[in-house]
Amino acid sequence: MERFAIIGFGCAGYHGLRAIREAGCSTPVDVYSETAMPPYNPMLTTYYSAGRLPYQGLFPFGALPEIARDYQADLLTGTRVTKVDARRRTVTTAGGETREYQKILVATGASAFVPGSFSGLRGAFCMRTVEDAVKLHDALENRNYRNAVIVGASMVGIKVAELLHNRGCQVTLADMAPHIFALAAYPEVSEMIETRLREMGITMAFGQAITGAEETVDENGEVRETTVRLADGRELKTELLVLNIGTRAATGILDPEEVATDRGILVDQRMETSAPGIYAAGDCCQGRDLQSGKQQIIGLWANAATQGRVAGRNMAGLPGETDGNILHNITHFLDMDFIGLGDNRLTGEVRCYQSPDKGFYIQAVIRDGKAVGFNILDNYGVSGILKAHLMKLLRGQPCPFSPEQRGQLIRYGLEEAFIEALEART
Repeated sequence: MERFAIIGFGCAGYHGLRAIREAGCSTPVDVYSETAMPPYNPMLTTYYSAGRLPYQGLFPFGALPEIARDYQADLLTGTRVTKVDARRRTVTTAGGETREYQKILVATGASAFVPGSFSGLRGAFCMRTVEDAVKLHDALENRNYRNAVIVGASMVGIKVAELLHNRGCQVTLADMAPHIFALAAYPEVSEMIETRLREMGITMAFGQAITGAEETVDENGEVRETTVRLADGRELKTELLVLNIGTRAATGILDPEEVATDRGILVDQRMETSAPGIYAAGDCCQGRDLQSGKQQIIGLWANAATQGRVAGRNMAGLPGETDGNILHNITHFLDMDFIGLGDNRLTGEVRCYQSPDKGFYIQAVIRDGKAVGFNILDNYGVSGILKAHLMKLLRGQPCPFSPEQRGQLIRYGLEEAFIEALEART
């Protein structure tokens, strides 16, 4: 009897299951999950830790019993998969059980990266999983931290900085990169954000490698202080250390001799791997970056959903493809909005727009008469139009702004001359 497996039940796994059923496929599906929790959104974890979101708000798709009922799935919760044999199409669990499947979707996501210099610390926190969010939430409820060091000036790092700053904690944000949001922001926009953060009293230590960390414990063996050492000799002493250094794709259950991998699992436009019948979606895989044409991990919630749907349709026997995505980030923090669209490493003519009341700022990079990237500070209303414009350019589609789009851009504060500068010129 034909049977499918989905390994990992986050955003990609959920949308893969849903797509299989919405395609009219009734093949039995086993869903493997290491936890007993429903799919959750990692970007919501900081909201829970800050007390701005109830625990159930972490799970946008509802409870597991309802998901299993609605999509007729056998949920194998609390079950860790140790190996996928791509040639035999079998799944082996930590309990030693092996099952054979006709098609397998690997949606194992990514895990927080903790470098060796931090691996032995007992009191450090990460922010990736629900368990991480609960741990930090409970720690903040039980102790009044006066200062904190956050390693990693990322979208997650700044949200952790926000929640601690709002609690009256003296925050230091540290990163090897020279600027905040190094993978998304242009240097000029980073400088603007950093200036605002300094004015709020947040300290930054950028451009320095972290060479080590050492904990001090009290008479009860509890960690009371951590000393973080920087390459320039400085020492940052803190009561609270939070690591948001990055993530690593969870690919260990696959044999790279059987399934092609790089930083993640390599997939085609159908989300199928190099092994027939084995699919991958979400943060564990490298899909196509529309700008470079290369395969790259694009660790975004919406991207995982798209990839999961495409994988599910193909598993169900219906055609489905995704031509890829672009790097894009959007985050709200400390009364600021930052949106980055496109690869910020691409260079070209720089066009900037500062609203007359200095309420928002936009920087665009134009190459060969076409926009290749945008940074938007404090004007999220234009982001959807500018992203759609950029996607059309990359797909070679006609890209003048429609009258409706022009009207929206003007409504959100852009002047006609700047709008015209953004339209593709041949």
